[in-house]
Amino acid sequence: MGALPAVLPRGSVVAVIGSGAMGSGIAQVAATAGHEVLLFDTRPDAADKAVAEIGKAYAKLVEKGRMDALDADQARERLKRIGTLQEAAGASLVVEAIVENLDAKRALFTELEGIVTDSCILATNTSSISVTAIAATLRRPERLVGMHFFNPVPLMALVEVISGIATEKAVADTVYATAEAWGKNPVHAKSTPGFIVNRVARPYYAEALRLLLEQAAEPATIDAVLRDCGGFRMGPFELMDLIGHDVNFSVTNSVYNAYFGDPRFTPSVLQQELVNAGFLGRKTGRGFYRYGEGVDKPAVQEEAPQARPEHVAIIGGATAPIEALAARLSKAGFELPRQEAFDGTPGFLCQGAAVYLTDGRTATERAAANWHPNTVIYDLLLDPAGATRIALARADQCSDAAYHAVVGMFQAAGFAVTRLDDVPGMAVMRTVAMLANEAADAVNQGVCSARAVDIAMQKGVNYPRGPLAWADSVGLEHIVAVLANLATAYGEDRYRVSPLLRRKIAANPHGARFHA
Repeated sequence: MGALPAVLPRGSVVAVIGSGAMGSGIAQVAATAGHEVLLFDTRPDAADKAVAEIGKAYAKLVEKGRMDALDADQARERLKRIGTLQEAAGASLVVEAIVENLDAKRALFTELEGIVTDSCILATNTSSISVTAIAATLRRPERLVGMHFFNPVPLMALVEVISGIATEKAVADTVYATAEAWGKNPVHAKSTPGFIVNRVARPYYAEALRLLLEQAAEPATIDAVLRDCGGFRMGPFELMDLIGHDVNFSVTNSVYNAYFGDPRFTPSVLQQELVNAGFLGRKTGRGFYRYGEGVDKPAVQEEAPQARPEHVAIIGGATAPIEALAARLSKAGFELPRQEAFDGTPGFLCQGAAVYLTDGRTATERAAANWHPNTVIYDLLLDPAGATRIALARADQCSDAAYHAVVGMFQAAGFAVTRLDDVPGMAVMRTVAMLANEAADAVNQGVCSARAVDIAMQKGVNYPRGPLAWADSVGLEHIVAVLANLATAYGEDRYRVSPLLRRKIAANPHGARFHA
Protein backbone atom coordinates (compact mmCIF):
# COMPACT_ATOMS: atom_id res chain seq x y z
CA MET A 1 0.00 0.00 0.00
CA GLY A 2 2.97 2.28 0.33
CA ALA A 3 3.63 4.46 3.37
CA LEU A 4 0.63 5.10 5.58
CA PRO A 5 0.34 7.92 8.10
CA ALA A 6 0.75 6.82 11.71
CA VAL A 7 -2.69 8.33 12.31
CA LEU A 8 -5.18 9.88 9.89
CA PRO A 9 -4.69 13.64 10.18
CA ARG A 10 -7.51 16.02 11.06
CA GLY A 11 -9.17 17.25 7.91
CA SER A 12 -8.65 14.01 6.00
CA VAL A 13 -11.78 12.54 4.45
CA VAL A 14 -13.63 9.66 6.10
CA ALA A 15 -16.50 8.04 4.21
CA VAL A 16 -19.13 6.09 6.13
CA ILE A 17 -21.31 3.69 4.18
CA GLY A 18 -24.61 3.00 5.91
CA SER A 19 -26.48 5.57 7.98
CA GLY A 20 -28.23 3.41 10.54
CA ALA A 21 -27.51 3.62 14.26
CA MET A 22 -23.94 2.39 13.88
CA GLY A 23 -23.09 4.32 10.71
CA SER A 24 -24.51 7.62 11.94
CA GLY A 25 -22.71 7.17 15.27
CA ILE A 26 -19.39 6.56 13.52
CA ALA A 27 -19.99 9.61 11.31
CA GLN A 28 -20.70 11.76 14.37
CA VAL A 29 -17.52 10.65 16.14
CA ALA A 30 -15.35 11.15 13.05
CA ALA A 31 -16.77 14.62 12.37
CA THR A 32 -16.28 15.61 16.00
CA ALA A 33 -12.65 14.51 15.72
CA GLY A 34 -12.03 16.96 12.87
CA HIS A 35 -12.52 14.86 9.74
CA GLU A 36 -14.48 15.72 6.64
CA VAL A 37 -17.16 13.03 6.73
CA LEU A 38 -19.13 11.74 3.74
CA LEU A 39 -22.22 9.71 4.65
CA PHE A 40 -23.80 7.40 2.09
CA ASP A 41 -26.86 5.17 2.16
CA THR A 42 -28.75 3.40 -0.63
CA ARG A 43 -32.10 4.01 1.10
CA PRO A 44 -33.89 7.16 -0.08
CA ASP A 45 -33.47 10.09 2.33
CA ALA A 46 -31.82 7.87 4.99
CA ALA A 47 -28.51 9.73 4.95
CA ASP A 48 -30.26 13.14 5.01
CA LYS A 49 -32.24 12.07 8.06
CA ALA A 50 -29.08 10.81 9.74
CA VAL A 51 -27.27 14.10 9.12
CA ALA A 52 -30.22 15.97 10.64
CA GLU A 53 -30.28 13.67 13.69
CA ILE A 54 -26.53 14.10 14.21
CA GLY A 55 -27.06 17.86 14.11
CA LYS A 56 -29.68 17.49 16.87
CA ALA A 57 -27.25 15.37 18.88
CA TYR A 58 -24.65 18.13 18.66
CA ALA A 59 -27.26 20.67 19.79
CA LYS A 60 -28.08 18.55 22.84
CA LEU A 61 -24.39 18.27 23.73
CA VAL A 62 -24.08 22.06 23.55
CA GLU A 63 -27.21 22.50 25.65
CA LYS A 64 -25.78 20.18 28.33
CA GLY A 65 -22.42 21.96 28.30
CA ARG A 66 -20.57 18.95 26.91
CA MET A 67 -19.58 20.61 23.64
CA ASP A 68 -18.66 24.14 22.62
CA ALA A 69 -21.17 25.78 20.27
CA LEU A 70 -18.48 26.74 17.75
CA ASP A 71 -17.08 23.20 17.75
CA ALA A 72 -20.57 21.84 17.13
CA ASP A 73 -21.14 24.20 14.22
CA GLN A 74 -17.81 23.26 12.66
CA ALA A 75 -18.49 19.54 13.12
CA ARG A 76 -21.86 19.97 11.38
CA GLU A 77 -20.19 21.70 8.47
CA ARG A 78 -17.71 18.83 8.10
CA LEU A 79 -20.55 16.29 7.77
CA LYS A 80 -22.05 15.85 4.29
CA ARG A 81 -24.43 13.44 2.65
CA ILE A 82 -23.30 11.99 -0.68
CA GLY A 83 -25.60 10.49 -3.30
CA THR A 84 -23.20 8.06 -4.98
CA LEU A 85 -20.27 5.92 -3.93
CA GLN A 86 -18.15 7.63 -6.60
CA GLU A 87 -18.20 10.78 -4.45
CA ALA A 88 -16.10 8.89 -1.87
CA ALA A 89 -13.16 8.70 -4.30
CA GLY A 90 -10.99 11.06 -2.23
CA ALA A 91 -11.49 9.30 1.11
CA SER A 92 -8.50 8.23 3.18
CA LEU A 93 -10.67 5.82 5.19
CA VAL A 94 -13.97 4.16 4.31
CA VAL A 95 -15.93 2.55 7.13
CA GLU A 96 -18.69 0.14 6.14
CA ALA A 97 -21.71 -0.18 8.45
CA ILE A 98 -24.28 -1.94 6.27
CA VAL A 99 -26.35 -5.10 6.75
CA GLU A 100 -24.55 -8.00 8.48
CA ASN A 101 -24.30 -10.15 5.35
CA LEU A 102 -21.09 -11.50 3.84
CA ASP A 103 -22.16 -11.26 0.20
CA ALA A 104 -23.41 -7.67 0.63
CA LYS A 105 -20.17 -6.58 2.29
CA ARG A 106 -18.01 -8.28 -0.34
CA ALA A 107 -19.99 -6.62 -3.15
CA LEU A 108 -19.65 -3.19 -1.53
CA PHE A 109 -15.89 -3.43 -0.99
CA THR A 110 -15.33 -4.79 -4.50
CA GLU A 111 -17.15 -1.73 -5.87
CA LEU A 112 -15.24 0.62 -3.57
CA GLU A 113 -11.93 -0.87 -4.66
CA GLY A 114 -12.58 0.49 -8.15
CA ILE A 115 -13.39 3.96 -6.81
CA VAL A 116 -10.99 4.90 -4.01
CA THR A 117 -7.26 5.49 -4.27
CA ASP A 118 -4.71 2.75 -3.63
CA SER A 119 -3.76 4.37 -0.31
CA CYS A 120 -7.32 4.37 1.06
CA ILE A 121 -7.97 2.08 4.04
CA LEU A 122 -11.13 -0.01 3.91
CA ALA A 123 -12.72 -0.87 7.26
CA THR A 124 -15.71 -3.04 8.16
CA ASN A 125 -17.79 -2.54 11.28
CA THR A 126 -18.88 -6.18 11.26
CA SER A 127 -19.62 -7.66 14.66
CA SER A 128 -19.51 -11.31 13.69
CA ILE A 129 -18.40 -11.98 10.10
CA SER A 130 -14.82 -13.06 9.42
CA VAL A 131 -12.70 -10.11 8.28
CA THR A 132 -10.60 -12.61 6.34
CA ALA A 133 -13.70 -13.81 4.48
CA ILE A 134 -14.87 -10.27 3.66
CA ALA A 135 -11.44 -9.39 2.23
CA ALA A 136 -10.95 -12.66 0.33
CA THR A 137 -12.48 -11.47 -2.95
CA LEU A 138 -10.63 -8.14 -3.05
CA ARG A 139 -7.77 -7.40 -5.39
CA ARG A 140 -5.84 -5.98 -2.45
CA PRO A 141 -7.14 -7.69 0.71
CA GLU A 142 -4.25 -6.34 2.77
CA ARG A 143 -5.92 -2.95 3.10
CA LEU A 144 -9.14 -4.20 4.67
CA VAL A 145 -9.40 -4.24 8.46
CA GLY A 146 -12.16 -4.64 11.03
CA MET A 147 -13.15 -1.50 12.94
CA HIS A 148 -15.84 -2.81 15.28
CA PHE A 149 -17.57 -0.06 17.25
CA PHE A 150 -20.13 -0.65 20.00
CA ASN A 151 -23.60 0.85 20.24
CA PRO A 152 -24.22 3.70 20.98
CA VAL A 153 -21.02 4.69 19.20
CA PRO A 154 -20.64 8.23 20.64
CA LEU A 155 -20.84 6.86 24.21
CA MET A 156 -19.13 3.46 24.05
CA ALA A 157 -15.35 3.68 24.26
CA LEU A 158 -14.29 0.36 22.77
CA VAL A 159 -13.18 -0.25 19.19
CA GLU A 160 -11.99 -3.73 18.24
CA VAL A 161 -9.38 -3.36 15.49
CA ILE A 162 -9.52 -6.74 13.79
CA SER A 163 -6.86 -8.08 11.47
CA GLY A 164 -7.71 -10.77 8.95
CA ILE A 165 -5.06 -13.13 7.66
CA ALA A 166 -4.19 -10.74 4.81
CA THR A 167 -4.48 -7.44 6.73
CA GLU A 168 -1.24 -5.44 6.60
CA LYS A 169 0.05 -4.56 10.07
CA ALA A 170 0.52 -0.90 9.14
CA VAL A 171 -3.18 -0.69 8.21
CA ALA A 172 -4.28 -2.06 11.61
CA ASP A 173 -1.82 0.23 13.40
CA THR A 174 -3.09 3.33 11.59
CA VAL A 175 -6.71 2.46 12.34
CA TYR A 176 -5.81 1.77 15.99
CA ALA A 177 -4.09 5.17 16.34
CA THR A 178 -6.95 6.89 14.55
CA ALA A 179 -9.55 5.36 16.86
CA GLU A 180 -7.42 6.49 19.79
CA ALA A 181 -7.31 10.02 18.35
CA TRP A 182 -11.11 9.90 18.17
CA GLY A 183 -11.20 9.42 21.94
CA LYS A 184 -11.82 5.68 21.87
CA ASN A 185 -10.12 2.77 23.63
CA PRO A 186 -9.00 0.54 20.74
CA VAL A 187 -7.71 -3.01 21.11
CA HIS A 188 -6.03 -5.21 18.52
CA ALA A 189 -7.68 -8.57 17.79
CA LYS A 190 -7.27 -11.41 15.33
CA SER A 191 -10.20 -12.32 13.10
CA THR A 192 -11.65 -15.32 14.91
CA PRO A 193 -15.31 -16.13 15.71
CA GLY A 194 -16.76 -13.51 18.05
CA PHE A 195 -13.51 -11.51 18.02
CA ILE A 196 -12.95 -10.58 21.70
CA VAL A 197 -16.18 -9.34 23.26
CA ASN A 198 -18.75 -11.59 21.59
CA ARG A 199 -16.60 -14.61 22.35
CA VAL A 200 -15.50 -13.89 25.91
CA ALA A 201 -18.97 -12.67 26.97
CA ARG A 202 -20.73 -15.97 26.15
CA PRO A 203 -20.32 -17.45 29.68
CA TYR A 204 -22.10 -14.46 31.23
CA TYR A 205 -25.30 -15.65 29.58
CA ALA A 206 -24.55 -19.37 29.41
CA GLU A 207 -23.82 -19.90 33.10
CA ALA A 208 -26.90 -17.93 34.16
CA LEU A 209 -29.05 -20.04 31.85
CA ARG A 210 -27.51 -23.20 33.28
CA LEU A 211 -28.23 -21.96 36.84
CA LEU A 212 -31.86 -21.32 35.91
CA LEU A 213 -32.14 -24.73 34.26
CA GLU A 214 -30.88 -26.33 37.50
CA GLN A 215 -33.32 -24.26 39.59
CA ALA A 216 -30.61 -22.47 41.56
CA ALA A 217 -32.95 -19.48 41.84
CA GLU A 218 -35.41 -17.40 39.84
CA PRO A 219 -34.10 -14.91 37.22
CA ALA A 220 -34.66 -11.86 39.44
CA THR A 221 -32.62 -13.43 42.24
CA ILE A 222 -29.75 -14.49 39.98
CA ASP A 223 -29.72 -11.02 38.42
CA ALA A 224 -29.58 -9.41 41.87
CA VAL A 225 -26.68 -11.63 42.93
CA LEU A 226 -24.67 -10.80 39.78
CA ARG A 227 -25.36 -7.09 40.28
CA ASP A 228 -25.09 -6.72 44.05
CA CYS A 229 -22.38 -9.31 44.74
CA GLY A 230 -20.53 -9.29 41.41
CA GLY A 231 -20.81 -5.60 40.59
CA PHE A 232 -22.17 -6.13 37.07
CA ARG A 233 -24.24 -3.22 35.82
CA MET A 234 -27.04 -5.50 34.63
CA GLY A 235 -27.87 -9.07 35.51
CA PRO A 236 -27.70 -11.62 32.68
CA PHE A 237 -31.45 -12.14 32.35
CA GLU A 238 -32.36 -8.46 32.22
CA LEU A 239 -29.48 -7.94 29.79
CA MET A 240 -30.67 -10.75 27.49
CA ASP A 241 -34.16 -9.24 27.60
CA LEU A 242 -32.69 -5.87 26.61
CA ILE A 243 -30.57 -7.26 23.76
CA GLY A 244 -33.41 -9.44 22.49
CA HIS A 245 -33.38 -13.22 22.70
CA ASP A 246 -33.49 -13.61 18.93
CA VAL A 247 -30.27 -11.58 18.66
CA ASN A 248 -28.52 -13.08 21.70
CA PHE A 249 -29.45 -16.65 20.76
CA SER A 250 -28.33 -16.05 17.17
CA VAL A 251 -24.91 -14.79 18.28
CA THR A 252 -24.48 -17.78 20.60
CA ASN A 253 -25.38 -20.16 17.77
CA SER A 254 -23.04 -18.33 15.40
CA VAL A 255 -20.07 -18.65 17.78
CA TYR A 256 -20.97 -22.27 18.62
CA ASN A 257 -21.15 -23.26 14.95
CA ALA A 258 -18.03 -21.28 14.03
CA TYR A 259 -16.09 -23.25 16.64
CA PHE A 260 -17.43 -26.54 15.21
CA GLY A 261 -19.69 -27.34 18.14
CA ASP A 262 -17.29 -26.61 20.99
CA PRO A 263 -19.37 -27.43 24.12
CA ARG A 264 -18.09 -24.28 25.80
CA PHE A 265 -20.45 -22.29 23.59
CA THR A 266 -23.45 -24.65 23.64
CA PRO A 267 -26.74 -22.71 23.28
CA SER A 268 -29.45 -23.09 25.92
CA VAL A 269 -32.71 -24.94 25.41
CA LEU A 270 -34.35 -22.39 27.72
CA GLN A 271 -33.45 -19.51 25.43
CA GLN A 272 -34.49 -21.56 22.39
CA GLU A 273 -37.92 -21.96 23.98
CA LEU A 274 -38.25 -18.20 24.51
CA VAL A 275 -37.39 -17.60 20.85
CA ASN A 276 -39.85 -20.30 19.76
CA ALA A 277 -42.57 -18.62 21.82
CA GLY A 278 -41.79 -15.16 20.45
CA PHE A 279 -40.92 -13.95 23.95
CA LEU A 280 -37.94 -11.90 22.77
CA GLY A 281 -37.61 -9.51 25.70
CA ARG A 282 -38.41 -5.85 26.08
CA LYS A 283 -39.28 -5.36 22.42
CA THR A 284 -42.13 -7.89 22.61
CA GLY A 285 -43.19 -7.11 26.18
CA ARG A 286 -42.08 -10.46 27.52
CA GLY A 287 -38.85 -12.41 27.93
CA PHE A 288 -37.62 -13.70 31.25
CA TYR A 289 -39.59 -10.77 32.65
CA ARG A 290 -42.88 -9.13 31.67
CA TYR A 291 -42.91 -5.47 30.62
CA GLY A 292 -45.59 -2.82 30.43
CA GLU A 293 -47.81 -0.75 32.66
CA GLY A 294 -49.02 -2.36 35.84
CA VAL A 295 -46.48 -5.17 35.78
CA ASP A 296 -45.12 -5.92 39.24
CA LYS A 297 -41.38 -6.11 39.69
CA PRO A 298 -40.42 -9.71 40.55
CA ALA A 299 -39.23 -10.33 44.10
CA VAL A 300 -35.64 -11.15 44.96
CA GLN A 301 -35.14 -13.95 47.48
CA GLU A 302 -33.84 -12.73 50.83
CA GLU A 303 -33.50 -14.66 54.06
CA ALA A 304 -35.50 -13.55 57.08
CA PRO A 305 -33.60 -11.76 59.87
CA GLN A 306 -31.70 -14.07 62.22
CA ALA A 307 -30.03 -13.53 65.57
CA ARG A 308 -26.45 -12.38 65.72
CA PRO A 309 -24.17 -15.33 66.60
CA GLU A 310 -21.87 -15.13 69.60
CA HIS A 311 -18.82 -16.98 68.31
CA VAL A 312 -17.13 -16.40 64.94
CA ALA A 313 -13.54 -17.37 64.14
CA ILE A 314 -11.21 -17.46 61.13
CA ILE A 315 -10.02 -20.94 60.22
CA GLY A 316 -6.96 -21.71 58.11
CA GLY A 317 -4.37 -19.40 56.60
CA ALA A 318 -4.75 -15.87 55.30
CA THR A 319 -5.94 -15.25 51.73
CA ALA A 320 -6.94 -11.96 50.13
CA PRO A 321 -10.68 -12.83 49.78
CA ILE A 322 -10.87 -14.13 53.36
CA GLU A 323 -9.03 -11.15 54.82
CA ALA A 324 -11.22 -8.67 52.93
CA LEU A 325 -14.39 -10.25 54.30
CA ALA A 326 -12.84 -10.64 57.76
CA ALA A 327 -12.22 -6.88 57.85
CA ARG A 328 -15.93 -6.25 57.38
CA LEU A 329 -16.91 -8.81 60.02
CA SER A 330 -14.39 -7.28 62.41
CA LYS A 331 -15.87 -3.83 61.78
CA ALA A 332 -19.25 -5.30 62.72
CA GLY A 333 -17.82 -6.19 66.14
CA PHE A 334 -16.81 -9.85 65.74
CA GLU A 335 -13.54 -10.71 67.47
CA LEU A 336 -12.42 -13.38 64.95
CA PRO A 337 -9.81 -15.49 66.73
CA ARG A 338 -7.84 -17.80 64.43
CA GLN A 339 -8.23 -21.57 64.57
CA GLU A 340 -7.01 -24.57 62.60
CA ALA A 341 -8.97 -25.50 59.49
CA PHE A 342 -10.59 -28.91 59.13
CA ASP A 343 -8.76 -29.60 55.86
CA GLY A 344 -6.37 -26.66 55.59
CA THR A 345 -8.88 -24.60 53.61
CA PRO A 346 -9.32 -21.00 54.83
CA GLY A 347 -12.77 -19.93 55.93
CA PHE A 348 -14.83 -19.01 58.98
CA LEU A 349 -16.30 -20.95 61.89
CA CYS A 350 -19.67 -19.61 63.03
CA GLN A 351 -21.36 -21.26 65.99
CA GLY A 352 -19.84 -24.55 64.80
CA ALA A 353 -20.77 -24.07 61.12
CA ALA A 354 -17.88 -24.12 58.64
CA VAL A 355 -18.19 -21.26 56.12
CA TYR A 356 -16.15 -21.27 52.91
CA LEU A 357 -15.81 -19.29 49.70
CA THR A 358 -17.06 -21.60 46.95
CA ASP A 359 -14.37 -23.58 45.16
CA GLY A 360 -16.72 -25.05 42.56
CA ARG A 361 -17.93 -27.94 44.71
CA THR A 362 -21.38 -27.98 46.25
CA ALA A 363 -21.70 -27.36 49.96
CA THR A 364 -23.10 -30.88 50.25
CA GLU A 365 -20.01 -32.37 48.63
CA ARG A 366 -17.69 -30.31 50.82
CA ALA A 367 -19.55 -31.34 53.96
CA ALA A 368 -19.12 -34.99 53.02
CA ALA A 369 -15.42 -34.53 52.23
CA ASN A 370 -14.76 -32.66 55.51
CA TRP A 371 -16.91 -34.90 57.69
CA HIS A 372 -18.51 -31.66 58.84
CA PRO A 373 -22.25 -31.65 58.09
CA ASN A 374 -22.80 -28.02 59.10
CA THR A 375 -21.13 -26.54 56.03
CA VAL A 376 -22.20 -23.33 54.27
CA ILE A 377 -20.55 -21.76 51.22
CA TYR A 378 -20.73 -18.19 50.00
CA ASP A 379 -20.35 -16.66 46.56
CA LEU A 380 -17.61 -14.39 45.27
CA LEU A 381 -17.85 -10.68 46.13
CA LEU A 382 -16.33 -8.02 43.89
CA ASP A 383 -16.06 -5.62 46.84
CA PRO A 384 -16.42 -7.30 50.25
CA ALA A 385 -16.28 -3.93 51.99
CA GLY A 386 -19.08 -2.33 50.00
CA ALA A 387 -21.27 -5.17 48.72
CA THR A 388 -24.91 -4.92 49.82
CA ARG A 389 -25.73 -8.60 49.31
CA ILE A 390 -24.10 -11.99 49.84
CA ALA A 391 -25.29 -15.31 48.39
CA LEU A 392 -25.13 -18.51 50.43
CA ALA A 393 -25.72 -22.20 49.79
CA ARG A 394 -26.09 -24.78 52.55
CA ALA A 395 -25.19 -28.45 52.56
CA ASP A 396 -28.15 -30.81 52.55
CA GLN A 397 -26.75 -32.15 55.86
CA CYS A 398 -26.58 -28.71 57.49
CA SER A 399 -28.90 -28.07 60.45
CA ASP A 400 -31.29 -25.13 60.40
CA ALA A 401 -29.68 -23.74 63.57
CA ALA A 402 -26.18 -23.76 62.07
CA TYR A 403 -27.36 -22.21 58.81
CA HIS A 404 -29.36 -19.50 60.60
CA ALA A 405 -26.28 -18.60 62.65
CA VAL A 406 -24.33 -18.00 59.43
CA VAL A 407 -27.18 -15.91 58.02
CA GLY A 408 -27.20 -13.87 61.23
CA MET A 409 -23.44 -13.34 61.04
CA PHE A 410 -23.63 -11.84 57.56
CA GLN A 411 -26.74 -9.81 58.37
CA ALA A 412 -24.93 -8.33 61.37
CA ALA A 413 -22.21 -7.21 58.96
CA GLY A 414 -24.78 -5.33 56.85
CA PHE A 415 -25.47 -7.84 54.09
CA ALA A 416 -28.81 -8.78 52.64
CA VAL A 417 -28.54 -12.58 52.50
CA THR A 418 -29.80 -14.50 49.48
CA ARG A 419 -29.92 -18.26 49.40
CA LEU A 420 -29.15 -20.17 46.20
CA ASP A 421 -29.84 -23.84 45.84
CA ASP A 422 -26.70 -25.92 46.29
CA VAL A 423 -25.36 -25.93 42.72
CA PRO A 424 -21.65 -26.24 41.81
CA GLY A 425 -19.77 -22.93 41.76
CA MET A 426 -22.76 -20.78 42.79
CA ALA A 427 -23.41 -17.75 40.52
CA VAL A 428 -20.72 -15.06 40.55
CA MET A 429 -17.78 -17.43 41.07
CA ARG A 430 -18.62 -19.81 38.24
CA THR A 431 -19.38 -16.88 35.93
CA VAL A 432 -16.10 -15.10 36.70
CA ALA A 433 -14.14 -18.35 36.44
CA MET A 434 -15.61 -19.08 33.02
CA LEU A 435 -15.11 -15.51 31.79
CA ALA A 436 -11.48 -15.67 32.92
CA ASN A 437 -11.04 -19.09 31.32
CA GLU A 438 -12.39 -17.87 27.98
CA ALA A 439 -10.26 -14.73 28.19
CA ALA A 440 -7.17 -16.83 28.92
CA ASP A 441 -7.91 -19.06 25.93
CA ALA A 442 -8.27 -16.00 23.69
CA VAL A 443 -4.83 -14.85 24.82
CA ASN A 444 -3.40 -18.36 24.50
CA GLN A 445 -4.67 -18.59 20.91
CA GLY A 446 -3.20 -15.26 19.90
CA VAL A 447 -6.53 -13.48 19.47
CA CYS A 448 -5.44 -10.59 21.67
CA SER A 449 -3.24 -9.67 24.63
CA ALA A 450 -4.19 -9.99 28.29
CA ARG A 451 -4.38 -6.20 28.51
CA ALA A 452 -6.61 -6.04 25.42
CA VAL A 453 -9.13 -8.59 26.66
CA ASP A 454 -9.53 -6.78 29.99
CA ILE A 455 -9.97 -3.41 28.28
CA ALA A 456 -12.44 -4.91 25.81
CA MET A 457 -14.69 -6.43 28.45
CA GLN A 458 -14.70 -3.30 30.60
CA LYS A 459 -15.16 -0.78 27.81
CA GLY A 460 -17.26 -2.89 25.46
CA VAL A 461 -19.76 -4.47 27.87
CA ASN A 462 -19.17 -2.50 31.08
CA TYR A 463 -17.84 -5.35 33.21
CA PRO A 464 -16.77 -4.06 36.63
CA ARG A 465 -13.31 -5.59 36.21
CA GLY A 466 -11.41 -7.22 33.37
CA PRO A 467 -11.79 -11.02 33.63
CA LEU A 468 -8.04 -11.67 33.87
CA ALA A 469 -7.50 -8.90 36.42
CA TRP A 470 -10.41 -10.42 38.36
CA ALA A 471 -8.78 -13.85 38.19
CA ASP A 472 -5.57 -12.27 39.53
CA SER A 473 -7.45 -10.85 42.51
CA VAL A 474 -9.19 -14.14 43.33
CA GLY A 475 -6.03 -16.15 42.70
CA LEU A 476 -5.36 -18.19 39.57
CA GLU A 477 -5.03 -21.34 41.68
CA HIS A 478 -8.55 -20.82 43.04
CA ILE A 479 -9.97 -20.12 39.57
CA VAL A 480 -8.42 -23.35 38.25
CA ALA A 481 -9.78 -25.28 41.25
CA VAL A 482 -13.28 -23.94 40.55
CA LEU A 483 -13.08 -24.93 36.88
CA ALA A 484 -11.69 -28.37 37.69
CA ASN A 485 -14.44 -28.98 40.24
CA LEU A 486 -17.10 -27.83 37.78
CA ALA A 487 -15.67 -30.21 35.18
CA THR A 488 -15.80 -33.07 37.70
CA ALA A 489 -19.35 -32.21 38.76
CA TYR A 490 -20.73 -32.05 35.24
CA GLY A 491 -18.38 -34.37 33.37
CA GLU A 492 -18.36 -31.91 30.48
CA ASP A 493 -15.59 -30.53 28.31
CA ARG A 494 -17.37 -27.19 28.66
CA TYR A 495 -15.37 -26.54 31.84
CA ARG A 496 -11.93 -27.62 30.62
CA VAL A 497 -9.16 -25.40 31.99
CA SER A 498 -7.26 -23.18 29.58
CA PRO A 499 -3.67 -24.39 29.10
CA LEU A 500 -2.49 -20.84 29.73
CA LEU A 501 -3.96 -20.83 33.24
CA ARG A 502 -2.17 -24.08 34.08
CA ARG A 503 1.06 -22.75 32.55
CA LYS A 504 0.90 -19.56 34.63
CA ILE A 505 0.49 -21.56 37.82
CA ALA A 506 3.26 -24.01 36.91
CA ALA A 507 5.64 -21.09 36.34
CA ASN A 508 4.75 -19.41 39.65
CA PRO A 509 2.79 -21.78 41.92
CA HIS A 510 2.16 -19.30 44.74
CA GLY A 511 1.86 -15.99 42.92
CA ALA A 512 0.70 -16.56 39.32
CA ARG A 513 -0.76 -13.44 37.71
CA PHE A 514 -1.68 -12.08 34.29
CA HIS A 515 -0.89 -8.49 35.26
CA ALA A 516 2.06 -7.30 37.30
